[in-house]
Amino acid sequence: MMTAPNSRILPIITNEITIAWTGLYCLAVVMGYGRFLFTATLPDIMIQLTLSTAIAGWLASVNYIGYFIGALIAMFVPQRLTWQMLMLWTVVSVFTTTLLAVPEMSLNLWYVIRLLAGIASGVAMILSSSLVIQSFSNERRSVLSALHYAGIGVGISLSAVLTWWLLLLGYHFDIIWLVAGVSSLPLLWLLYGIRPINADTNTTASGETRLANSSSNAAHRSIRQTYINFKRSLYEAITGHTKAIALLSASYVLAGFGYITSATFLPVMAAQRLTTQSYAGLLIWLLVGIFAMLSNPLWGALAKRIGETKTLMGLTLLQALGMLLPLWFKGAFGLYANAVILGLTFVGMVSMTLNIIKNINPAYSNLLIGLATLAYALGQFIGPLVTVALAGQDDNFNAGLLVAAIGLLIGLVLILLFRRQRNNYS
Repeated sequence: MMTAPNSRILPIITNEITIAWTGLYCLAVVMGYGRFLFTATLPDIMIQLTLSTAIAGWLASVNYIGYFIGALIAMFVPQRLTWQMLMLWTVVSVFTTTLLAVPEMSLNLWYVIRLLAGIASGVAMILSSSLVIQSFSNERRSVLSALHYAGIGVGISLSAVLTWWLLLLGYHFDIIWLVAGVSSLPLLWLLYGIRPINADTNTTASGETRLANSSSNAAHRSIRQTYINFKRSLYEAITGHTKAIALLSASYVLAGFGYITSATFLPVMAAQRLTTQSYAGLLIWLLVGIFAMLSNPLWGALAKRIGETKTLMGLTLLQALGMLLPLWFKGAFGLYANAVILGLTFVGMVSMTLNIIKNINPAYSNLLIGLATLAYALGQFIGPLVTVALAGQDDNFNAGLLVAAIGLLIGLVLILLFRRQRNNYS
């Protein structure tokens, strides 16, 4: 059989710790590189390509709307195709990362690449989490899930270190993206190793059967049935919980809106304010990644003591405070403190919100996580556009930071209303 050579090249990986590290690597690539390497390299991109802040904001927003589309796609992926679709979109993520090394591309091509990178990160984020976490035993799931999600912080840290190192060597963003793409290639080999046990047999033994059944009419019926099933599942998921889901989702839109100003423009703000510190922006971005890595175990432990909703409320308030610090302290302290608080809070806010919403109706946890991810992506799409509109010709981000803080405080009120709604429901 054809599966034997494949098994000798790379046997199926079943060790839970190895799977968790593979998941970490995956998130580092599709999120750390696919989404946040743009933040680290943005000051250099703007200089080398003479881009305005407005265009930089649109490039960021196009990536975030891609993430929105990716989350939507992931919601429709059947469970049996999770690994195949994860492989496909991880390949797209690696390819689009490497493609930004091509010199003298048109701006329209940049938009297309960033859109595809966003779609890939949205699909791969959700599907990798689904595939990896379901591989863990119940007694180890909490610890290994934290290791998996630490990949976001690892990726942000790597994006800062890689950019810093290559800029010091005299290279620019094109070589940085090329090295990032090449260093992502081993991930494809590892993802192949965590394929479901029946993936090989499905690929060979049932190949002829699938081809025989893939007529256009059958495909049409399959798509229609998927849509009908989705509508039914959506109705069943929110029935009896509509107000609670709406409140939490709205707060999550504002969470995405609130954090993205710093997550997109923090190195640019550092370049503007700290003109005597050449690489202050990258050091600040590195702090975001380091504290993002450390945050999940910290907030997970707190959530066990006081509950996930109270923890989320505290994180939201803390992040709003972080957005205001650069307004109160004009020098380095405000930016460094913003970076530390951003790193400490944004991954924790994601994990808390997703855990809360999936437990509203556990039978439809994947669907509810998908809905929440769509809400977060919507906020991330709007955020940079509002920020650059408020920045004006002077590229002053103070108004954007203030609006982000206000959005987070409104989100905090919505979480309070959500908590009251859930208490009344129970």
